[in-house]
Amino acid sequence: MTDNAQAASQQEECRFCVSKPGRRLLAENEYGFAAFDRHPASEGHFLVIPRRHFASYFDINDDETLALWNLVKQGKQIVDEKYHPDGYNIGINVGHWAGQSIHHLHIHVIPRYKGDVENPKGGVRGVIPAKKLYEFKPD
Repeated sequence: MTDNAQAASQQEECRFCVSKPGRRLLAENEYGFAAFDRHPASEGHFLVIPRRHFASYFDINDDETLALWNLVKQGKQIVDEKYHPDGYNIGINVGHWAGQSIHHLHIHVIPRYKGDVENPKGGVRGVIPAKKLYEFKPD
């Protein structure tokens, strides 16, 4: 199978390429859209998904970068007004060993609420549980 044929096949099977019409959109632009996650980690969890099919954040172009991060900001404003979270985690999984299960770039924007975990220290470092908590040691 040629690279183009393989990419077309992957796009046909991609849940993000084929499922946009059924999603509850928060915002959209020429390069992507923001929609609530169908399996939210918290109330208001949303995804920002590019229209172009590619797996890795490191394959994004400059126009997409600006447009997608603008969608993060727009979605956050909507979630702030509706849910009033106390903080946010923003994350992107790149590759199987980083937990990426849908190989179409997507940005998770996860609202956080006071008391949703016992100790939030370490935030996104929690993807490797043994490395989440650390002691600050000045240089």
